[in-house]
Amino acid sequence: MSDYKLNTICVQGGYHPGNGEPRQIPIVQSTTFKYDTSEDMGKLFDLETSGYFYTRLQNPTNDYVAAKIAELEGGTAAMLTSSGQAANLMALFNICECGSHIVASSSIYGGTFNLISVTMAKMGIGVTFVSPDATEEELNAAFQENTRAMFGETIANPALTVLDIEKFAKVAHAHGVPLIVDNTFPTPVNCRPIEWGADIVTHSTTKYMDGHGTAVGGAIVDSGKFDWMAHADKYPDLCTPDESYHGIVYAEKFGMAGAFITKCTSQLMRDLGCIQSPQNAFYLNLGLESLHVRMQRHVENGQAVAEFLQSQPKVKSVSYPGLPGDKYYEVAQKYLPKGGCGVVSFELYGGRAAAEAFMKRLKLAAIETHVADARTCCLNPATSTHRQMNDEQLAAAGVPAGLIRISCGLEDKEDLIADLKQALEGVE
Repeated sequence: MSDYKLNTICVQGGYHPGNGEPRQIPIVQSTTFKYDTSEDMGKLFDLETSGYFYTRLQNPTNDYVAAKIAELEGGTAAMLTSSGQAANLMALFNICECGSHIVASSSIYGGTFNLISVTMAKMGIGVTFVSPDATEEELNAAFQENTRAMFGETIANPALTVLDIEKFAKVAHAHGVPLIVDNTFPTPVNCRPIEWGADIVTHSTTKYMDGHGTAVGGAIVDSGKFDWMAHADKYPDLCTPDESYHGIVYAEKFGMAGAFITKCTSQLMRDLGCIQSPQNAFYLNLGLESLHVRMQRHVENGQAVAEFLQSQPKVKSVSYPGLPGDKYYEVAQKYLPKGGCGVVSFELYGGRAAAEAFMKRLKLAAIETHVADARTCCLNPATSTHRQMNDEQLAAAGVPAGLIRISCGLEDKEDLIADLKQALEGVE
């Protein structure tokens, strides 16, 4: 860990070239690595020395970028994955198995909700979803003897609920399990969950970290603070010999600082293979170098747009944790004093027809399924991601037909507001 400020880490963290070496992170576009002797390679397979032998497991370009993200989050180790979905799957599956149980906030990205409730259920891993607003007593009641992890999102996509990280961490630790927090929307620029008690942090680096709609990717960061050996009965894969890897006991050999990521790399990445490409890692690093500057503008634009929408008579409601009066304003002031992100959700009077009329008139904001881009993008779930549902089903799911999600980019806020204003003029 360096003593540099976060802004400096965004620019120069993770990679420190020596005399005559490339100033920018090199792209090591190679599947394999050459060694002089079998003994040299054998030491790598025995985890006796550091190095590379196959990019499916590790690659120098990826490791430089992962090291920067670990430093930004205040963690001890990190790894890159092929997507944010892969990051969440591997972070959970690294400590869960058939027969395990997860406690998760119900207010999370729909893809992650399906991952946990459907796909991981097929693996024999159960889940109890809890309200992000649940009391400690209600959270405690969700735990079972086989619970192995607690999961939530700092700012949920697209509901924009804000997780009370300290409360969730307190309950998780009382039951001897780690708290995993997806920190995609605020990024470590606006919130560092580890400082509030989170043990593992995940990211869809596709979003603000990349920031330009260039490369899909994910990341997992370990705080290095969870004592696996103190709960060895819950985590035998970390605390007893791994017979698939020469009988290594990860928690003993690598300690609290390295056990989780080492196991995730040498076991799960080995078997599942969802590595991020070195080229994508290079693009990601370019985004990270300006992350601290971009997040300020995203927040500034999000706040301005939210305030504008709140004043419009055709807008039924606005969700943005930076708005005084928002349900999550107070908790956001605690965890997100510099602001959260540039995503705003709002509902129009007039339902589906009003939303469709609004979307058709947009000129500057593009209609996309993406968020957290340098360019403003907009989405009406009823006519896209939730198209298979009727209006009654949408309302029951908490996604009314008139709901619109806008991800404010880096454009001038006055231009964004003007675009929204003219689009609203076409709504009856």
